[in-house]
Amino acid sequence: MKYNKIVVLKNSEECLLRNAEGVDAKGVYDNFNLTHGQTDFLLSYPDENSYDVEQERHFLCEKETSDNEIEICAVIGGQIVGTAGIEAVGKKDKVKHRAEFGISIEKDCWGLGIGRALTNACIECARAAGYAQLELDVVSENRSAMALYQSVGFVEYGRNPRGLRSRSAGWQETVLMRLELA
Repeated sequence: MKYNKIVVLKNSEECLLRNAEGVDAKGVYDNFNLTHGQTDFLLSYPDENSYDVEQERHFLCEKETSDNEIEICAVIGGQIVGTAGIEAVGKKDKVKHRAEFGISIEKDCWGLGIGRALTNACIECARAAGYAQLELDVVSENRSAMALYQSVGFVEYGRNPRGLRSRSAGWQETVLMRLELA
């Protein structure tokens, strides 16, 4: 899949949304480690990053050539400030209509509209790939993310009171959300 779009943010800056490519591996890797250390709302901590830069490069190259998966980076002034992507739930007939959505943005860039732009880009790509449903899990205390997802059409379909276990906050309830695309 291919994606390339310039969006104007709330602070009037331009942000380029484009495919994350193999050459972006170090920037995506660094962004992952930064964002996963800035909030307790993401799935893992920086020290749990299962990739090194070379594995990140391989992952991004796979996404670059995929017909139904993508990793998009948000770039401001040549710097990657966020990423989002869609990934197939599986290849078997019973689940191949479903894709998972994930996103992370540097804390300094929260509230500028990057989250909405990346979310909409992934929805557009999921539709183009032929998925019928896009899914995500969000920590229930992450009210701004939940409001964003609801505003673009995601609906809650369940909760897991022990969805995540934070090192500092203990159990975190996760909200399961989905968006019908077809």
